[in-house]
Amino acid sequence: MANCNENGVAHSGSNLQIEAIQSVMPTKSTDPRLIRQVLIGENPGSSNFQRRFHMVFCYNKASETDSGWMVAGWIRESLGRTLDENPLLAGRLRRKGENDTNGEFEIVSNDSGVRLIEAKVPMNLADFLDLKDKENVEAELVFWEDIHEPNPQYSPLFYVQVTNFNCGRYSIGISCSLFLADPYGMTSFLNRWSKIHINMVSEADMPKIPTFFLPNLRKTGCSPTLPSSSNTCTNQVKETLIFKLPSKFLNLRDDIHKNLAEKCVEEAEDKLGKKLSSKFCLFVRENSQDIKAETFSREGIVPFGNIDTELVSANWVGLKLADSIRFSEENKAVHFSCWIVNSGNEDLVLITPSDIGDEGGSGKNVIVIV
Repeated sequence: MANCNENGVAHSGSNLQIEAIQSVMPTKSTDPRLIRQVLIGENPGSSNFQRRFHMVFCYNKASETDSGWMVAGWIRESLGRTLDENPLLAGRLRRKGENDTNGEFEIVSNDSGVRLIEAKVPMNLADFLDLKDKENVEAELVFWEDIHEPNPQYSPLFYVQVTNFNCGRYSIGISCSLFLADPYGMTSFLNRWSKIHINMVSEADMPKIPTFFLPNLRKTGCSPTLPSSSNTCTNQVKETLIFKLPSKFLNLRDDIHKNLAEKCVEEAEDKLGKKLSSKFCLFVRENSQDIKAETFSREGIVPFGNIDTELVSANWVGLKLADSIRFSEENKAVHFSCWIVNSGNEDLVLITPSDIGDEGGSGKNVIVIV
């Protein structure tokens, strides 16, 4: 637990109250360590470091004893077990060399940990669900602290926030750097975590109350003191268009990706009925999982060939996570949302392989954030 003060700490000027911040590590040391290459280009700007996605899942109480405090206590254990299979999520970004200025970074599975935040908000879940404009409140149900650009090795890349509503219902918010994953690439991890969690809490020898049950641990009037930079940038949510391509578009040459991106940006312009930025930042993740991020001027880029019939529009509902991500066997989410934060001035294009579990096989996803 961090420093105490008399009234606790409100998050980002809202009525949301953060009650605890913990680090969750894999349950066993990662050996050998995994490494993912991250190439940001010759002039890595700070906006590249802060690009990320958020997800929010809202749940009713599964039983009289169920609560966000209870779920968070079990998450402290189930998340650690799941990180054993996905240790990069608990890793850190670092420069490849001490004096590197070429934008070459790597993510190392050094078991530094995922941040787990427990919070409460003075409203009922039903009132939140009834809101016509949920964006501002939703942004408080996730947590993000900007990656420290000069020394990124000290900054978490993945956050989980469990928020308790007045009525006893709760939400689980996910925040993840795009250097680690995109929403499609995260689906396998979330589904695996859900299964591990449900199996763990149903084990016959498990206690009724988790070891890390906050109501039993905290002192009255004690809340963590947050860094002043903690934020979720509510004004950075942009319009998002998603295009899916079949498997024949896998393994494209590196120099072709910008042409494919330009084609999808033009399609986005047609769908939105407006001209987009003269530049775009392109994030490319291939099956190797390595990441390349580079900013291009659209001038002179020839759009990828005639693939109009191959482009299939999609949306985040297609992830089908609202039904599958459960932390109690019969308790599926009553609300799900997903958004990408583009902290730069240019449009953002993500080109990633479809998740292995993604319906329709192993194609490509092209995500345009404008």
